[in-house]
Amino acid sequence: MNEIVGSHDLLLVTLDTLRHDVAQELAAAGRIPNLARRLPGGVWERRHAPGSFTYASHQAMFAGFLPTPAAPGPHPRLFAAQFAGSETTADGTFVYDTPDLVSGLAAVGYRTVCIGGVGFFNKQGPLGAVLPGMFQESHWEPEFGVPSPTSFEAQVARAEKVVADLPHEQRLFLFVNVSALHQPNWFHLPGATRESGDTRATHAAALEYVDRHIERLFAAAAARRPCFAIVCSDHGTAYGEDGYTGHRIGHDVVWTVPYAHFFLDEAR
Repeated sequence: MNEIVGSHDLLLVTLDTLRHDVAQELAAAGRIPNLARRLPGGVWERRHAPGSFTYASHQAMFAGFLPTPAAPGPHPRLFAAQFAGSETTADGTFVYDTPDLVSGLAAVGYRTVCIGGVGFFNKQGPLGAVLPGMFQESHWEPEFGVPSPTSFEAQVARAEKVVADLPHEQRLFLFVNVSALHQPNWFHLPGATRESGDTRATHAAALEYVDRHIERLFAAAAARRPCFAIVCSDHGTAYGEDGYTGHRIGHDVVWTVPYAHFFLDEAR
């Protein structure tokens, strides 16, 4: 990462609430072709989330603790704050002297931009201002939020504007929290109704919706120079497994998440 930071723009996309099993099934079935062609080997890496709900997981990720590979470690991290005794800081780790990755990247010249999605990014109260407040620039509109059937399209349009408004020489760290997977998501499945509610199938349909528009986000992120992208979930969610519904619980479908990182070539 020490060769990438400073030479590349950086993109972090959290597909909020996306389960690993659903993501992997859709990739294998050819139902998310745009994401699948970016994944190393066409498959998602199976990882463990650093938290069981959005706020906890993003606080950890912004501190450099991305989802951890599911196999026994230790696993070197891409980013880490400077502190004694870290067993996951390696030669290739980008180490910063600030409390979090966002301010660490700002300190080396990056413009840090947040495009929020779920309620923890809506800036409508003190709690919803904590995570976006870490960034130099943050954006949230009701159209980006969980109830909007066109949330991701609206978020992508804002990302395109952010990139277009930046001076070419300005390095960018762009973070997008994608709200479309989060409940309610029933409206992404043709024929589903509010009364039938959210299901594993509507969760999958929401990921297909995101896939239809994500190439626009990738194109914007790589519009000015090569970009290093991380796409992952912050946690999963339960749809009745073992009697559980939702997240902020210690169940495997919550803790196990999809992860990938890859390079996006500069648009020509």
